[in-house]
Amino acid sequence: MTNSLDKIFQTQKKVLVTGAAGFIASRVVDLLLSLGVEVVGVDNLNNYYDLRLKNYRLKQLQARPGFLFQEMDIENRGALTELFDQHQFEVVYNLAARAGVRYSMENPHVYMTTNAIGSLNLLEEMKRKGVKKFVLASTSSLYAGQKMPFTEDLAVNTPISPYAASKKAAEVMAYSYHFLYGIDVSVVRYFTVFGPAGRPDMCIFRFIKWIDQGERLEVFGDGAQSRDFTYVEDIARGTILASQQVGYEIINLGGGKNPISLNQVIGGIESRLNKKAEIDHRVFHRADSKETWADISKAERLLGWIPKVSFDQGLDLTLKWYLENKAWVKDVQL
Repeated sequence: MTNSLDKIFQTQKKVLVTGAAGFIASRVVDLLLSLGVEVVGVDNLNNYYDLRLKNYRLKQLQARPGFLFQEMDIENRGALTELFDQHQFEVVYNLAARAGVRYSMENPHVYMTTNAIGSLNLLEEMKRKGVKKFVLASTSSLYAGQKMPFTEDLAVNTPISPYAASKKAAEVMAYSYHFLYGIDVSVVRYFTVFGPAGRPDMCIFRFIKWIDQGERLEVFGDGAQSRDFTYVEDIARGTILASQQVGYEIINLGGGKNPISLNQVIGGIESRLNKKAEIDHRVFHRADSKETWADISKAERLLGWIPKVSFDQGLDLTLKWYLENKAWVKDVQL
């Protein structure tokens, strides 16, 4: 395997990226375009969170040559059939997803239809058109309650949220299509991704905005819970490296170092903004993970991938983006 992005794309001319206006997918598209790959991006532009962020990301991409966007839902089989008839893709990067543990308990049906059935629809089109490489974005939420650091060989057969269950369904369906039809599958399990233009339902975006605006922070639990934070550019690079031929593999993409607590995150933002936070502690949710920590040795072995951006560097870059875009970001709904 290789850690050189350039070598991978000697055979990739055109690819499909789903969820293209999303936080991670937009960075994947941006990096693919930089490598000279033509990208067709689809996104249904749902209002799970403030559309101003999705439109901001999309506007940046549409200014780039080689990018074609279509507003589309991967649950719509007819629309996908037309799309696959119009284009010949070498790789499908499925990053379209309903995300968020807590909201999945309020609306579990949409998680299954998007995360599981949407993924199945893509696999069916790949089978029909002979597309041989599938990169599926999955989640570290599957590891909740397991022994850390999390390794890919853990069974994860007891997901504790509809979100995690829907991602597990997509993973195992992808294996079926690998076994039956020879589709090469890389499942990349992401660990708490952060960075500029991130999701407003994630803690770092919220904490920055609340601290800067002098609002009380909502923290579920005592703040000692920790996450294996991973910077978005590292995640995008790892996702693209995962387009190499592997057979069927599940691969962790995470920071890979000791997890960082929410209290540490809050302290880091306070010091950078020179402001003090007031915290409103809420009851810790039983479907949340107390800690996440990735074993990333497999990613290094198979893909030549290791994260390059430290948490502190990533936080600096995230704050820089926030301050530069504060004029409109201050109005983003959380």
